[in-house]
Amino acid sequence: MSVRRLLIATSNRGKLREVKALLAGNPIELASLDDFPGLTEAVEDGATFEENAARKALHYHRLTGLTTLADDSGLEVDALGGAPGVHSARFAGLHGGDAANNAKLVALLRDVPPAQRTARFHCTMALAHGGSVVATAHGIVEGVIIDDPVGDQGFGYDPHFLLPQRGLTKAQLPLEEKNRISHRGQALRAILPAIHEHLAGPRRS
Repeated sequence: MSVRRLLIATSNRGKLREVKALLAGNPIELASLDDFPGLTEAVEDGATFEENAARKALHYHRLTGLTTLADDSGLEVDALGGAPGVHSARFAGLHGGDAANNAKLVALLRDVPPAQRTARFHCTMALAHGGSVVATAHGIVEGVIIDDPVGDQGFGYDPHFLLPQRGLTKAQLPLEEKNRISHRGQALRAILPAIHEHLAGPRRS
């Protein structure tokens, strides 16, 4: 029987930790881009999360030959017309990083009242197998943006993303709870049947 090996198309440690936790207990061997140094980077110039996720999945699938799961995710802020959206990772520039991205976000919302700071995290996942994209899935979680970062359990915009129903930011949630409600967790659970379908071996009940 061939090994059930799945490439998670990311080198982001926070994202990889979340995906590994969500797939724990499934009979799948996981690899990440860190296991394939020297690969050319996928060009993510699509206009939507779905376009970028599909391009990324196909790119690394073709380079490695492995069934590949890729995602594109980001923050959509209503008061900013849906920005940063697909540009979330590079909101403050190519080399800005999380701190710079968050600083720009807070600065742009300085004069926006709290009630108008509604936002959502949106994640699209794409699975590439046999030379094509065989499945996509989406997940969304709603919240509001706050000025001061709270919590150290997340990454990216998590410390500034308040979940009103919980009274906590995403960065304050334990990983298990975050995975249960997060945009990435929703998308992964939705695409999991396709992952099993396109990898050899019996499906875990």
